Amino acid sequence: MKRIFGFGVPILLIAIAAGFLFHPGTTPAPSKTSAQTTTTPKPKAASFDKTKYSTTDPASIWVVVNKQHPLQPKDYVPADLTIPNVPLRVPGNESMQLRKTTATAIETMFAAAKQDGLDLMVSSGYRSYAYQVGLYGGYVSSMGQAAADTQSARPGYSEHQTGLALDIEPSSRKCELEQCFGDTPEGKWLAANAYKYGFILRYTPTDVKTTGYESEPWHYRYVGVELATEMHTQNIPTLEQFFGITGGQSY
Repeated sequence: MKRIFGFGVPILLIAIAAGFLFHPGTTPAPSKTSAQTTTTPKPKAASFDKTKYSTTDPASIWVVVNKQHPLQPKDYVPADLTIPNVPLRVPGNESMQLRKTTATAIETMFAAAKQDGLDLMVSSGYRSYAYQVGLYGGYVSSMGQAAADTQSARPGYSEHQTGLALDIEPSSRKCELEQCFGDTPEGKWLAANAYKYGFILRYTPTDVKTTGYESEPWHYRYVGVELATEMHTQNIPTLEQFFGITGGQSY
């Protein structure tokens, strides 16, 4: 009897220990390899707010002016016209003026171009309603109204009247207001970099039916860095397409 009892004590202790370690009500701790990891969802990118500025107010930097959308009023005059501190084709002429925000952006852009070895000049900026009457009338007299409408805006329908649009050329005046400007170093630099300073090339060769005008590689329009960058990123060339606004070749 003593031998049986003596042999059974160790076995009993082992059994008790085993029961404690593997009690049915005890849940084993999860191992590190089986633990689930959580990931924080990435925030959605904010969508571009197309209603931030008006597309009809002539004082808005996003105003859309074309043959279907004249300025209201047609004799609108910007309140903050100024002359930019850059080379000017006709110093002292009213067409050398620009809206203040446009003038500041032009000064910055021209300075950046100069750092890259390129000298730019303002060929034409603001044009009043009366100025456009004379300019458009000259085109009509020389080539007829149908042809004039492909190259010049009727009074009250010109972007130049907003003070946000301008024609740019090399200071050398090479390819001055000609299609070949787009192939010059200056023209190529503007096409690649203007959006960084808030400008878009307004009249492209592939969008004549949308804008209503023949290609003008010298005509740039200030819309602000925010919109110009968004249009560049989305590869949308015209204001009409970006905002879903009618355009076209007829008034």
